[in-house]
Amino acid sequence: MDSPTLEINEELFTEEVNSTFNKVISILRAEKIFPDSVQKQMLYSHLKAMVIRSHTHEPLPEVEIDMFDEISKSSHKLAEDVVNLFPTLAYEESYLLSVHFEVAKENELTEEFGA
Repeated sequence: MDSPTLEINEELFTEEVNSTFNKVISILRAEKIFPDSVQKQMLYSHLKAMVIRSHTHEPLPEVEIDMFDEISKSSHKLAEDVVNLFPTLAYEESYLLSVHFEVAKENELTEEFGA
């Protein structure tokens, strides 16, 4: 028999997700990283899932660390800093988050376009 799935009211986390998203965007801007609108949308979605996992303690699927060899140390460090805001999240979460930062680094945007 399957165990019942817990229904999560995502609206309960909206304020925390928005606050986290704004904090991350500020961190990225300080590092001269400007995600475009699609990248911001994907980042928001990931941060929302992270915030919810930080409360539900839902585990991540197994992460193959070797797959992240191409991620720069600076992107991974930024992701670690964000994940460390949530003491209940698994360390592997930083690898997944670092992909968003690495991709956004590739943008040829300036602050005026990336704002």
